[in-house]
Amino acid sequence: MTTLITNGIIVNENHAARGSLLIDGDTIETVTYEASSPVTPTADSVIDAEGGYILPGIIDEHVHCREPGMTRKGDMESESRAAACGGVTSFIDMPNCLPPTTTLAALDDKTERARRSCHVNYAFFFGATNDNASLLPHLDRRRVPGVKVFMGSSTGNMLVDRRQTLDDIFRLSPLPIMTHCEDTAIINANIQRAKTLHGDDPDITLHPLIRSREACYASTALAVELALRHKARLHVAHVTTEEELRFFGTDPLITAEATVAHLLFCDDDYASLGALIKCNPAIKTRADRDALRQALADGRIFSVATDHAPHLRSEKQGGALRAASGMPMVQFSLVAMLSLVDRGIITLERLVELMSHNPARLFGIERRGFLRRGYRADIVIVHRGEPRTLTDNDVRSRCGWSPLTGRSFAWRVDHTLCNGRHIYNKGVFDAEARGEALTFER
Repeated sequence: MTTLITNGIIVNENHAARGSLLIDGDTIETVTYEASSPVTPTADSVIDAEGGYILPGIIDEHVHCREPGMTRKGDMESESRAAACGGVTSFIDMPNCLPPTTTLAALDDKTERARRSCHVNYAFFFGATNDNASLLPHLDRRRVPGVKVFMGSSTGNMLVDRRQTLDDIFRLSPLPIMTHCEDTAIINANIQRAKTLHGDDPDITLHPLIRSREACYASTALAVELALRHKARLHVAHVTTEEELRFFGTDPLITAEATVAHLLFCDDDYASLGALIKCNPAIKTRADRDALRQALADGRIFSVATDHAPHLRSEKQGGALRAASGMPMVQFSLVAMLSLVDRGIITLERLVELMSHNPARLFGIERRGFLRRGYRADIVIVHRGEPRTLTDNDVRSRCGWSPLTGRSFAWRVDHTLCNGRHIYNKGVFDAEARGEALTFER
């Protein structure tokens, strides 16, 4: 079956122009620009983009679907549904679930769970621990995107804090290494100081002082040192401080990710949103947020993801120590980033590079991330119109809330196609659709 997407502006590979795409089954057959070819092909069905923008599907390289072990918060079905409704056609899930994805058996189990229930395309990081570095050379490079290393304690008990183990991981891993960089010793000292001064659960406004900029910088500096020593491919997740940005933009083997939350929020927002925006690493100052935004444009930030991490509302109650860290973001990441386009912080072409092209390049994702002949038809169509205020009724994640509710966005996702299937059509979701396991060029 063939599908024609017409009457839209194609944004792809630093180029934006009116054109059409012809899809044959699950694959892009042709990409045609009106200026070069006035002939419109015929097809079995037509999607009228209505003057909107046709983008490659978003690849979110950093999500927590909570399955297995924490499915009260979300699972692969519910969170992939939210992803599809937000224009995300592929995601890479993190290993700190229960049990953690730190064995080959656990990796097989997650893959099978996704095959049965995931609506978009999927892959899974392998989690490094203090005891499993010997497994890294034996990972299937076509199947596993990378190795996740928690160089600071976060949700789950996967801290890697032995120096020799870290050396072994950076030396032995044949795959890109993504790090969570926070120095646990600095954080623990800050916790004890805060408890002494402010009690057992200090106010949420102290969270960025407990999980401090010094903790982030020290850990990122160590990760970069290890990567340089072992010539490893390092990608530092959710960079949060202006100081850390000095490590990026010169060595192509060392790159940085920013998350939507750290690009939208700053510590001023704790006053109104409280623990709803508590995450690790913490939301920091307005100056840090603005430095991250600048780094989007100048290339020091290589990719943008969400660190999508749903929790129940009841788990987000409390202060800097008791409230759970993490927030659901995958459904609204694209419209939120488009709001930064409206403000002139980045161009639409740069957004596509940060959220589609570069994740595909980083992990070597096969035939995805670009609008090219022979590539899988993972496509999102967005429109800009009258601003609309998000409510909890819009949220498709199982947790049922978002820190973005109450905000107004002028952009909307109208259509999402995953492997050529029209999975989301102006509010109508195809619950029968299933994604595919991502594969990787090595």
